[in-house]
Amino acid sequence: MRLGAHMSISGGVEKAAVRAQEVGCETMQIFTKNSNQWKAKPLAPAEITAFRDTCAAAGITPVIAHSAYLINLAAPDDALYEKSIQAFLDELHRCELLGIPSLVVHPGAHMGTGEEVGLRRMAAAITRVHREAPHLQASIVLEVTAGQGTTLGHTFEQFAALLGQVEEPDRIGFCLDTCHLLAAGYDFRTRQGYDHMLETWDALIGIARIRVIHLNDSKKDLGSRVDRHEHIGQGAIGTGGFELLLNDRRLRELPMILETPKEDNADVRNLHMLRSLIHSSPSPSGRGLGEG
Repeated sequence: MRLGAHMSISGGVEKAAVRAQEVGCETMQIFTKNSNQWKAKPLAPAEITAFRDTCAAAGITPVIAHSAYLINLAAPDDALYEKSIQAFLDELHRCELLGIPSLVVHPGAHMGTGEEVGLRRMAAAITRVHREAPHLQASIVLEVTAGQGTTLGHTFEQFAALLGQVEEPDRIGFCLDTCHLLAAGYDFRTRQGYDHMLETWDALIGIARIRVIHLNDSKKDLGSRVDRHEHIGQGAIGTGGFELLLNDRRLRELPMILETPKEDNADVRNLHMLRSLIHSSPSPSGRGLGEG
């Protein structure tokens, strides 16, 4: 498996790979633009070349992108909805230029219109993106959410319903976030709970659809519906859930990305903690971990 962290693009996108290498990343996640602004200046050819070259030189692969937080593909307001679709299309094009294969996006919030309406809006938005960008290699990766407020994507059933409504569902991947999963009510801290969660996901969505995993401990407990990330092993998840996940052979080819608090050397410490939990012989399904 390849472990990494979300890296800043301050000073230029190419700086992210250097920062990632310095803390011991093998993969990384970035924003391709300011995450709190709608628009960004186009990427210059020199920026694109520098980014690709520095990633190759540092051995950082794959690179994952995360979309701007402003985007709401389930927005009931037509102006915000249209703005979100156009901004998302722009970010997909930026990924294409940078050679980034996956763009992670939060599913959006229905803002009081209800889950069914929100999912229908989101499915229509994704279908539009697919139609308007038929040849893009960068794929949409929907992230499991904690379920704060009216946010969609906090149950596996919602994603299954979405896949049934969107055109070209095979172009969609998914991102599991450990903090979000716990906050949404999925308890994977024990072998039994972990197996049940992954079996449920596999039955509804398919393990093969997972493209990336965000590794974050949680400041809040099971079912809190509150998204607050914590350092690995210092939150409500502890180390058990991470150990099960890191040693599941079905997931070992996936990029796994830290989004933990950015304090002095925090990425180094969190990566070290994760690597200390990896066994020499991963389990085929997570079963058997902790047994004699």
